[in-house]
Amino acid sequence: MSSSQAHEVYHEGFNPKKERFHYSSDSAMEKPFNWSQLLRLFHYMKPYSLTLLPLAIFAMLVATGVRLVVPLIIAHVLHNVALEGNVSLLWKLVTAIALLYIFQWFGNKYRIAWMNQLGQKVIFDLRQHLFSHIQRLSHRFFGQRSAGSILVRITNDINSLQELFTNGIINLMTDILMLIGIVGILFYLSPTLTVAVMVIVPVMFFFSVKLRRAIRRAFQQVRLKQSRLNSHLNESIQGIRVTQSYTQEQENMGFFQRMNRDNFEGWRVAVSRAAMFRPVVEVTGAIGTAILILFGVFLYNQQAIELYVFVAFVLYLPQFWEPIQRIGQMYNQLLMAMASSERIFEFLDERSNVVEKEDAIELGEIKGHIRFDNVQFSYDEKRIALHRINLEVQPGETIALVGHTGSGKSSIVNLLCRFYDPTQGRILIDGQDLRDLTLDSLRKQVSIVLQDTFIFSGTIMDNIRFGRPDATDEEVIAAAKAVGADKFIERLTDKYETEVEERGNILSMGEKQLLSFARTLLADPRILILDEATASIDTETEIVIQQALKRLLKGRTAIMIAHRLSTIRDADQILVLDHGNIIEKGNHQELMELGGEYFQLVKAQFNILEEESR
Repeated sequence: MSSSQAHEVYHEGFNPKKERFHYSSDSAMEKPFNWSQLLRLFHYMKPYSLTLLPLAIFAMLVATGVRLVVPLIIAHVLHNVALEGNVSLLWKLVTAIALLYIFQWFGNKYRIAWMNQLGQKVIFDLRQHLFSHIQRLSHRFFGQRSAGSILVRITNDINSLQELFTNGIINLMTDILMLIGIVGILFYLSPTLTVAVMVIVPVMFFFSVKLRRAIRRAFQQVRLKQSRLNSHLNESIQGIRVTQSYTQEQENMGFFQRMNRDNFEGWRVAVSRAAMFRPVVEVTGAIGTAILILFGVFLYNQQAIELYVFVAFVLYLPQFWEPIQRIGQMYNQLLMAMASSERIFEFLDERSNVVEKEDAIELGEIKGHIRFDNVQFSYDEKRIALHRINLEVQPGETIALVGHTGSGKSSIVNLLCRFYDPTQGRILIDGQDLRDLTLDSLRKQVSIVLQDTFIFSGTIMDNIRFGRPDATDEEVIAAAKAVGADKFIERLTDKYETEVEERGNILSMGEKQLLSFARTLLADPRILILDEATASIDTETEIVIQQALKRLLKGRTAIMIAHRLSTIRDADQILVLDHGNIIEKGNHQELMELGGEYFQLVKAQFNILEEESR
């Protein structure tokens, strides 16, 4: 983030009169529970549907079967020992129960192990899919969202699905199977007592349904507030220099405290609403137990049921309410998963405004001829950034784009790299429309050096090799020498193996720019774009770069955006832009003789330099 960007972020994020961020994509979603979306989420389990999932289900069936059978055996043990005194049967049944519990232990062990493997694989696949998809989205997508908002999707939102896939799904299957099994056994033992005990269940479901909407909305708000908190935190860290420069630490801390408190309050409301479900189930269970005792004893006294039936009901009933409680918790988990999955699929459903054709062709070796044919462009379909631009650049020619901020210089570069597509007209390289080419083959032939140089964490060698990952160490060193970067690299303790830290914190702005030049030159593009690439370089370093560029630009087509006269005066063509129009065209001498806008720009720069030299 540049200083100007950070300053804008500051005024947008920390204005005490606004007290909020503006994230168009992070609004709360008022939608019903979307079962089709849940099935879409479960689709990520499909690759493992013939391996880990069947194994986990088998282990679950073993453990659940034991839980269903054991209470019935215990009821028969008590019945036979208490009423008939059959001690020999007691030892047989106790031995059988012990063996069954061993089977249950193994079933639970492997169910947990296999489901954890499955869950981690699904989370890995989902995160990889989301990251890969985002990598291919257009610049417009990133321009409309903060980095923190995107980061939350890939980390927090996907992490919130982890419990669902590792334990939630198999636990839900277990609980449903337990409920079906218990109800079936109880109906088999005594339909009359079962109906009496279960009469309270519809009342419980009535109250739980009432809670669902409130719980879901609360968890949606939690995800929204977490996203805003993370976005603010990310921007605060990136803009810390601006914050400290304007002595706004206290205001920043106060704003974060308010957002943090808002996030806390969101969690408090969501948890309190979710916690209401358990008491509803507990009260329902207590009423059901009371009915069992009163009506069960009555039936036993009337000899309508045997003792072992009553004992079985006493043992099974707690096991009946326990899965219902867990299903309620599972529903809360599903609500959180739905809130996160909505946000994840919102990104996965996002389509790039720059679409590669199905029959797109590979751009082979090119000469570097560029042509803008009646090109018009708008970023937002409201304000036109470029008005019917007609431009031709011959192979090996160097052209310079000059003009005030907002004149359209960067828009031309963005279109040439196909970060955006023209609203009207077409752009051709060696006679081929950019929209007919594959993006990878196009961008391998067109490299760009930006003013805001991004240095990745890693070594000097790694950062230069980013331009061409298969380059040898010798080729990396040669590229560094070609731009004069080897002089400062050789002074570093570990030379090319020096760790540059996050965003190249150990390097000066000029050194970062030299690495960026080396990275671009290693890629060996036929078309080279320099977007204010020497703006952050001191005069001495600029002299080194100018000497390198004269050798390295030979035979390449180059487009330069720069304000420094020393950078552009030797260009074959200089285009002066104003509000998206080319108002002047020619070389330096021709434009100076014309005495127009370019002459005024040069004169203004000369006056500034003259004043600075006094």
